[in-house]
Amino acid sequence: MIQRVQTIYLLLATLFSGGLIFLLNLWTNNEGVKFFVIDSFSTNNTLLNIMSVLFFISSLITIVAIFQYKKRQLQFVLGRLTILINFILLGILVYFAQNLSGEINVSEKGIGLLIPIFTIVLVVLANKAIKKDEELVKSVDRLR
Repeated sequence: MIQRVQTIYLLLATLFSGGLIFLLNLWTNNEGVKFFVIDSFSTNNTLLNIMSVLFFISSLITIVAIFQYKKRQLQFVLGRLTILINFILLGILVYFAQNLSGEINVSEKGIGLLIPIFTIVLVVLANKAIKKDEELVKSVDRLR
């Protein structure tokens, strides 16, 4: 399981979407307070709460996909679902990164805004490796 390259990619994607959200800030407001994903639970904004839940769902799906190594098709579908969730996250983060009137006044954008992009890239690489494995197994089955 761990010797497969897609497992490494999925593990890195899990660490990005589940671990780095606690270390990397999303933005810094005008008062100099850094905003992390976990801080969104203390706000009244529903979209920010959905964003934090989507981060955790993304990391949960990638960790489940790691253990589905015998079911490559399901692993591939879970990867696609993770990509979709991260595109939604990216849209939410771009929405809040813009200076909207009456919303969050963002003075400095943090590196945490790039977490969904890194996760998408890693899951795409994992899906390519899963597809390559599936084609290899199909070619061996043809020879039998």
